[in-house]
Amino acid sequence: MTPFPLPHTLLGEGPHRVIAVHGWFADRSAYGPVLMDLDGAAFTYAVVDLRGYGEAKDAVGAYTTSEGAADVLDLADRLGWERFSLVGHSMGGSVAQRVLAAAPHRVRRLVGVSPVPANGLQLPPEQWVLFASAAHTPENRRAILDITTGGVRPRAWLDRMVRRSLAVSDAKAFRAWLDSWASDDFHTEVDGSPVAALAVTGALDPALSADLMRRTWLRSYPHGELAELPGAGHYAMDEVPLELIRTVEDFLRAEDTGEGTDGFREGGA
Repeated sequence: MTPFPLPHTLLGEGPHRVIAVHGWFADRSAYGPVLMDLDGAAFTYAVVDLRGYGEAKDAVGAYTTSEGAADVLDLADRLGWERFSLVGHSMGGSVAQRVLAAAPHRVRRLVGVSPVPANGLQLPPEQWVLFASAAHTPENRRAILDITTGGVRPRAWLDRMVRRSLAVSDAKAFRAWLDSWASDDFHTEVDGSPVAALAVTGALDPALSADLMRRTWLRSYPHGELAELPGAGHYAMDEVPLELIRTVEDFLRAEDTGEGTDGFREGGA
């Protein structure tokens, strides 16, 4: 497996380094709504494009979470970052956990925003058809967006999200990524990890819910935590950007300050 130099945006000049990985539907522009309000004095963020997306849309690859993790580690090496924290949205949460499995000594803290668990996401047959055909069917991408945000978001927002998804993703890569993030099961490689690991879920997301995180994420990570955002579905960056920033950055800061949680998080089982 030959690493690929991931296109990325660097933000901030803080000592705590963080690599942010996007999800299945978009490139690094998925983090756009939160970028202006990140704490650049405390953190330095590298926000990446995975193969098949954004500036890496034409990059050849296997489009798997293990390949994505190798690319992330290669980027960390190129940046000279020996240790760093990870933020991964949805599919990117699976990639982030793969990084932890491959190089546990390098990960300071782990955050999954509506993360796919390390044992994948088993979809019923009718949902699998919906997801698999979304690569070439814009209407199915729209349906997935609508379902995973509780059916309450404006039509224009759904349409805009579909347009962006189509523009920034390669259809072949989009389809191949699904096979990996949905089907790969590597939970035994992270089970029992001592890393502090926060899962952030949206109350309006029926797929990657708080209940699923209790049965997966919190069982894998003895120091795992769970934060559910009441006003969010699957796309917290768009739906509740300020709440998401506060939740994630408070968690990342806790390593340096020694502070506990603020009462809105659950500890691991």
